[in-house]
Amino acid sequence: MSVHLKLTKARVKLSKLDIKKTGHNKFSGYYYYELGDFMPHIQSIFEELGLCGTVSFGQEMAVLTIVDAESGQIVEITSPMSEANLKGMHPVQNLGAVQTYIRRYLWTSALEITESDAIDSTAADVEHKPKPVAKKAEPKVEKPKEPEVTIPDGMSILEFADQMFAASASMDELKPMFAQLWKKTKGDEQTVILNLYNARKAELEA
Repeated sequence: MSVHLKLTKARVKLSKLDIKKTGHNKFSGYYYYELGDFMPHIQSIFEELGLCGTVSFGQEMAVLTIVDAESGQIVEITSPMSEANLKGMHPVQNLGAVQTYIRRYLWTSALEITESDAIDSTAADVEHKPKPVAKKAEPKVEKPKEPEVTIPDGMSILEFADQMFAASASMDELKPMFAQLWKKTKGDEQTVILNLYNARKAELEA
């Protein structure tokens, strides 16, 4: 039996299991799979089929190598490396966050683990603001540009916003982050971003 056929069998076996999502985005109210939700099941299935999977990280690429212990045949799943710049975290912690996300998406890609869109379960509770009253034009003052935020590969913009808003210690940090992420989204995603912003704003102003 080839490694590709064994991997297909592993996908079918995993798809028949009732795997619970324990990851919870508390601000927008949706659930997602964490590594601990599916990895024990995958390892059990791989042991049964004689497969072994290992993840390695390089400077530019991360690779999940799945080996058939009987034939030595391999399947490789790859993902570009990225960076995280989470406020208040050391470089090693940022590296760990990137590796965790990439490991998660390598395995979900290899085993064809699907998740519903995070915005499906998010209420469209948009804050309605009154139109601003026209003011007399004032001399325009150039403000220094905020550094462009970089979203790590494999991390959704909603998860990134959740972490960055939670890490904001003041409104001065929260507002520019919200402004940048708002511009990067549209439609329902903007609704979620706005809900996350309003939730964190309420916490900071409490």
